[in-house]
Amino acid sequence: MYDQNYLANHLRASSVGQSERRFAKKPDGSKVSYQAFFGGAEALAKVLIRKGVKPNDRVAVQVDKSVEVLQLYVATVLAGGVFLPLNTAYTAAEVSYFVEDASPVVFVCGSETLAELEPIAKDLGVLAVETLDGDGSGSLTAAAQTMDIADFEAVARGEDDLAAFLYTSGTTGRSKGAMLTHKNLWSNASTLKDYWSFTQNDVLIHVLPIFHTHGLFVAINTTLAAGSSLIFMPAFNADKIIDALPEATVLMGVPTFYVRLLSHEGLSRDSVKNMRLFVSGSAPLLAETHVKWQEQTGTAILERYGMTETNMNTSNPYGGDRRPGTVGYPLPGVEVKITDPASGEELPNGEVGSIEVRGPNVFKGYWNMPEKTKEELRENGFFITGDLGMIDERGYVSIIGRSKDLIITGGYNVYPKEIELLIDDLEGVVESAVIGLPHADFGEAVTAVIVPESDATLTEAEIKAALAADIAKFKQPKQVFFVDELPRNTMGKVQKNVLRDTYSETPSDAFVDDFIGGAGPVLLPKA
Repeated sequence: MYDQNYLANHLRASSVGQSERRFAKKPDGSKVSYQAFFGGAEALAKVLIRKGVKPNDRVAVQVDKSVEVLQLYVATVLAGGVFLPLNTAYTAAEVSYFVEDASPVVFVCGSETLAELEPIAKDLGVLAVETLDGDGSGSLTAAAQTMDIADFEAVARGEDDLAAFLYTSGTTGRSKGAMLTHKNLWSNASTLKDYWSFTQNDVLIHVLPIFHTHGLFVAINTTLAAGSSLIFMPAFNADKIIDALPEATVLMGVPTFYVRLLSHEGLSRDSVKNMRLFVSGSAPLLAETHVKWQEQTGTAILERYGMTETNMNTSNPYGGDRRPGTVGYPLPGVEVKITDPASGEELPNGEVGSIEVRGPNVFKGYWNMPEKTKEELRENGFFITGDLGMIDERGYVSIIGRSKDLIITGGYNVYPKEIELLIDDLEGVVESAVIGLPHADFGEAVTAVIVPESDATLTEAEIKAALAADIAKFKQPKQVFFVDELPRNTMGKVQKNVLRDTYSETPSDAFVDDFIGGAGPVLLPKA
């Protein structure tokens, strides 16, 4: 029934013959068996086919989180289509761009946004607009209930056919649709299942959004690959997670989740005694959080590194040393190298450069952007990630930052991560972000934006003085701003583009003086 559909066949394989085993526990406490899950997916696939979905057609989805959305994902694969989940925070104008660019045959939204989004979708040529709400109701599931799946057969699709594509966050320029094949998704799920020792006995607390690589492909595909189960929650809730710990074995989250759980009175060594794995990703985990978590729970968070275009690339070892501040080793079958951003030549261990990745997990290219694909995907198969990093003498990979966040000041490269680590270690600092702001003489001025502890009375002068002995003058912040919190996207990544926009009109006049007599470039006098 599934034999000719590469991804669906693999995802289904682990549960064949054990159809009554639980796949998911829903927020209301009800349970969904593997048989019910795949049966519902087959019914939805028949609906999609009747709505006009043919091989390689896109199914765009902007809906609240539910198990039925997971079924819709699998249904799209079964129908031979390409699943396109959209962030629920996107406005109608943003949705319009994605629908126009992707040209989906079917668009699925919530009933509360139907009146606003249906005319947009129809005007852009979408054949069918359906609804699906967070409780699983809607026109799509209503239609599925009328389907007879006794004779269902999945549409044939091979490993190189598209299964999904996700749009990049688009913090600079237009968002790009990263095309992911059946093999891209399955190879990564299979690797993670083995590397993280997933079995049918595992129970994953699922609190991540499912329009993103982490919550959808890492969490769901790995669960299906192992035939394990989920405790499915609509969103992060510290109380509910603490309550679920005794019946779970794995939690996947972003750093913010772990910071909040650390302040919960219910978190202890006893409360996590049944848990075998805590995974963090989608944003950098502070070394301080890693240490505090280990002290409080006796367990070490496993940090890994991935992105929209590649799924997961590296991971700290499951059975080895999970080193704070690193994202571990390249996953089996994945190659990672550090190159000179200008020449593309590979750099030795210990040097900072551009991270490039090659493997079966690397995407097929950007939708409708052949030139952009050519810029970032080399002919030899290596993808230029846009991240800066280094590989140490033990083979651990560390992420230094995004190449677009690199600060070039007076001709010198400054890596924000180096300065952020020093600031974050200062007493009274919760976290920081270092950015470059425009400066007429030297291109950019190093600027720190700091979140202080609630009872701290930090000053700009104190921060500058504390850093003066540790880093060269050209690296030292020329301005310091204090804020209650840093702007973040849905997955917890600090939005440095927002910070740059916020503070771009406040360049520092002290910049020139800090270079004079220091280990910096030859400077022209300030006009």
